[in-house]
Amino acid sequence: MWIGTSFALAAGLMWGLVFVAPLMLPDYPAALLSFGRYLAFGLIALPLGWLDRKNLTGFERGDWLEALKLSAIGNVLYYLCLAAAIQRAGGPLPTMIIGTLPVVIAISSNLRDAKRDGRLPWVRLAPSLALIAAGIACVNQVELEHLRAQTDVDLGRYASGALLALVAVACWTWYPMRNADWLRTHAQRSPRSWATAQGLMTLPLALAGYLGLWLWSAVVGTQPWSADAAFAMPLGPRPLPFIGLMLAIGLFASWLGTLCWNEASQRLPTALVGQLIVFETLAALAYAFMLRGQSPAPLTLAGIGLLVAGVMWALRIKPVAAEVEAAGGAH
Repeated sequence: MWIGTSFALAAGLMWGLVFVAPLMLPDYPAALLSFGRYLAFGLIALPLGWLDRKNLTGFERGDWLEALKLSAIGNVLYYLCLAAAIQRAGGPLPTMIIGTLPVVIAISSNLRDAKRDGRLPWVRLAPSLALIAAGIACVNQVELEHLRAQTDVDLGRYASGALLALVAVACWTWYPMRNADWLRTHAQRSPRSWATAQGLMTLPLALAGYLGLWLWSAVVGTQPWSADAAFAMPLGPRPLPFIGLMLAIGLFASWLGTLCWNEASQRLPTALVGQLIVFETLAALAYAFMLRGQSPAPLTLAGIGLLVAGVMWALRIKPVAAEVEAAGGAH
């Protein structure tokens, strides 16, 4: 249990980096950030795949198709929506919406995976979910007050950012449950190899998207995200920061983060590991405050405490087998 939790914590710390990348490169479009990140992830996966070729050759056609689906939805589409949401609505609003993932995934997994993982009794799970929800509400109350203080807020832009963040939530509610399905039914497979396989399948998707944006700008003379041609493809106005940041999040957030998450998913029930995505929210907030050069407000610190307390509460809950629960209900 604790080893799995440590892996989930490591994944959250690395995944938090993806929230600050769009803030560090605000002049880069979300599509280029998404395709750039996963192009770097795919290129990093190539030598790793060669080193791990013995395990990868054991994957069947259905395994590679599953890796492609997970890569398309859980990687490219998710980050495309998240990066666009952050650039349209700023960091706080998307973080608030993505922060609901622990609750959404826990409820979805508890409804869907009870036969496989055992059911977490709702009565015992409710306090944990309530603590997490209260913590997220506290943290985001401070962020929303910060937003209200701005005088040049474009409400339409913020609304579109909120909708894109909701799409990102849907993508990442589907991804961990589907990913856990494969890992739990292929317990003999290496989580490292599965992370590398997803990277390899992400590469053609990201490469096609990146080349598509570049071709569009070359043929049409404008960018798909802008009405002018001022943005210099293929690396934009700040090539070195762009390349460095894409390589960093490609290695740490995409490959190593996925590896740690796979290790956690093999050790923990999906309903519990889903709640541990709260670590990503905490890391994202910490990095955002570092980037701002500000310290968290007291209400933010209280919210962080509630989030951690909710996770610790959840870790104490033992799943109950469906048959046992049914028998107990009969009495």
